[in-house]
Amino acid sequence: MESPLQSRDSEGDGRSDNRWSLWNRLRNSDTFPQTLSLRRTLRRRRKQNLRYWTSKLRDIMNMEERKWVVQIKEELKRNGISSVHEKEQWKRHSIYKIPSRVTALNEKAYKPQAVSFGPYHHGEKHLKDMEDHKHRALLHFLKRCEKPIELIFNCVDEVAEELRGSYNPVEQIWMQDRARFVQMMIVDGCFMLEILRVNNDGIADEYAENDPVFGEHGKLNVMPYIKRDMLMLENQLPFTVLRILIEVQNGRNQGEELVMKEILKFFSPGTPETRTLGKCMHVLDVYRKSLIHQGPTHRTRVSTPKRRRRLWLSEEEHGNDEIIRSATELHDAGIRFRKSRTNSLGDVSFGDGLLRLPTLVVDDTTEYMFLNLIAFERLHAEAGNDVTSYIFFMDTIIDSEMYVALLHRKGILVNALGSDKAVAKLFNSLSKDIAVDRQGVLDVVRMSLSNYCKKPWNIWRANLIHTYFRNPWAIVSLVAAVFLFALTIVQTVYTIAQYYQPPSPNSSSSFLKPSPKSWHP
Repeated sequence: MESPLQSRDSEGDGRSDNRWSLWNRLRNSDTFPQTLSLRRTLRRRRKQNLRYWTSKLRDIMNMEERKWVVQIKEELKRNGISSVHEKEQWKRHSIYKIPSRVTALNEKAYKPQAVSFGPYHHGEKHLKDMEDHKHRALLHFLKRCEKPIELIFNCVDEVAEELRGSYNPVEQIWMQDRARFVQMMIVDGCFMLEILRVNNDGIADEYAENDPVFGEHGKLNVMPYIKRDMLMLENQLPFTVLRILIEVQNGRNQGEELVMKEILKFFSPGTPETRTLGKCMHVLDVYRKSLIHQGPTHRTRVSTPKRRRRLWLSEEEHGNDEIIRSATELHDAGIRFRKSRTNSLGDVSFGDGLLRLPTLVVDDTTEYMFLNLIAFERLHAEAGNDVTSYIFFMDTIIDSEMYVALLHRKGILVNALGSDKAVAKLFNSLSKDIAVDRQGVLDVVRMSLSNYCKKPWNIWRANLIHTYFRNPWAIVSLVAAVFLFALTIVQTVYTIAQYYQPPSPNSSSSFLKPSPKSWHP
């Protein structure tokens, strides 16, 4: 019988011999049978314990399954889930955590760089420096409005559930600690109102001239980053917070209108009156509505060439994806470009060969702004698709820097970004993975442009320009060919005219030389 103590990894013959002798003494001892019996007992008990805990685990899993089944049955007994309840639940949401499938293309564009507003980026390491300035802004706000902090806390606490419902999703820490959530809303709201007030009305007396945030130095070097962070979808505050703080400060119920005016003055000077924007949910929503406040100032008519004319499209025609030509190809087809009457992104129209587009300033903040607006329209069901449709439309007519230069000459694009190539690359990147509303106003413009370019004369014109007017040498060759062709035609006509011209009655035969006549003085 082989010893179980025999060396598994022998280090030498001497050690192996010692183990063998130890095994022989153990086997010949009186306790050997008891030892073997004990080992068998322990082995049997281990097997029994394993079967016991396996059975226990199976019972627990079955219990969880039964509990889940019972829960589903109870929910069904309560008439399941109500569509009305779901509608109200989704209607409460207005600030969203952007999914990774969206942020993967440009993560930096959706993350604040200077300050956090709301719960999603609260406490992040690179934003903690601004927390002291938030606290200072709260103290300045309370000192100026002369209202007790308890009053403000109670007013915000009354709508705490509504405020938490604005965020989708909400982390568990903010659901469990209501007081901390209310405190964050008050501090962030007071800081945002102070930012708006100082930038719109100038530096107040309570702030020092060398204040790192609210002073002139801060307005030049810090405010641009705060302004950009205020347009991040994940960095929004519910409009209700700002409204309550303004109403507590002023002591009257007109906070919504006042806040909206301050926001528009900060982001979009010269925008129309606030009553045209309707009810807004947060700063980003106010800014979005200010960009699309005006619809088309000219009517766009869609016609089907040669067969029939009508104003609107059928479902079959909407299903056909017509590709819009680039700006240069549209220009070659005889389409002219002109600035719209307003700067609203919705003021796009086409008629009588004239495409009207709003003026847009492209700078370093354009990419961040548009990406967050597109994300908001993607995630909020009632936001519409206006900004997304505009970006998609501009991307279709801008393929390279040549098209940017054309729109810049027409005053439609104001390039504050740098090169025309950078602007073209920006629009091409903004339109990645976006969905477009095929029933919108811009789709009517798209179909009208496509039908216009399909007309025979416009096709011939575009081919002629594309073939012969792309470079100076082609133009010179065409002019020379036309000139020579014209000379050839003139020469041919002159020759034919001489051939068919009847002879003069006083003239002699062309084969006889006329005799000279005598000259009489």
